[in-house]
Amino acid sequence: MPTLATAVLRYLHEVLGIEAPAVKPWARANELPYFLRDAFQFGELELLGQPLVLAIGRAQAKQSLSEVRTWLNKVQAMAGQPAVYVTDALASYDRRRLIEQKVPFIVPGNQLYLPDLGLDLREYFRQRAPATEALSPSAQAMLITALLRQPWQSDWQPSEIAVALGYTPMTQSRAVKELTAAGLATAYTIGRSRWLRMELPPAQVWERAKPALRTPVRRTVWVAAHGTVARRPGRLAGLSALARYSMLTEPKWPVFALTAADWKAATDAGVRELPEPEAGAQEWQLWSYSPALVPDAHTVDPLSLTLSLQKNADDRIQLALDELKGQLPW
Repeated sequence: MPTLATAVLRYLHEVLGIEAPAVKPWARANELPYFLRDAFQFGELELLGQPLVLAIGRAQAKQSLSEVRTWLNKVQAMAGQPAVYVTDALASYDRRRLIEQKVPFIVPGNQLYLPDLGLDLREYFRQRAPATEALSPSAQAMLITALLRQPWQSDWQPSEIAVALGYTPMTQSRAVKELTAAGLATAYTIGRSRWLRMELPPAQVWERAKPALRTPVRRTVWVAAHGTVARRPGRLAGLSALARYSMLTEPKWPVFALTAADWKAATDAGVRELPEPEAGAQEWQLWSYSPALVPDAHTVDPLSLTLSLQKNADDRIQLALDELKGQLPW
């Protein structure tokens, strides 16, 4: 069975706390038309006493949702048991459409919807989220920096990233403990050098880490965009940054991200917070860590940007975040 099947088993164990048996090849797959076997690899799994057929989407054969629904109905009719669509990624609006049509699916690390078993892990995550211990801002910033470095390196020295971000050895040490305790990296030593290794590819590390990650935005302020202010803004953030990565329209007021130190320097230079936006105003986000994790960029990094907007209920913004996800460097 392919890697996605393994990811399904790991996901079920992580979120349901059960050890599902291995995914076996589905014996009746050869009875299906060639086009179905080209589109999917089929496996069989027993979950909570219910046998399921997994239709695992092949990466080289993208399936439209209308086709998926029709094809799964054919497989289910033949199997006499639920057929579940498995894919590594689904846009949020596609997930909604599948749920509306009651089509079972699993996106490992993201969502599980099995109406025949009464399982919808959107609710599960809402219930469990408070129990997830969040990474500190420094550990989050170091992890995101390591994930976005090009070329990708599974092994990295936390001291290099800590120095680049201006963190003390004590802050670095705490961040390393957090990352290893969360299962996101393993630590080892070469000579006097401390190293971290990420055992999974970057996309999987990111999905595993997300429950422990938080928005970097501590506070948002409005300022008048003239004089000193016009020269001071940091990197584009929020909807201004998202508009650079997607078809989203530029917001009415430009959005920038700054650190607390940047904000203090601005107020010391005479910048004053507005009680509400006015013509020509700017929105400044005060971040818990540096908005400049990726060098030589005009916007904040795409992972922090995603975290800052992921709870926004606007469908247009969620669609734009799906566009952004497709541009991540892995």
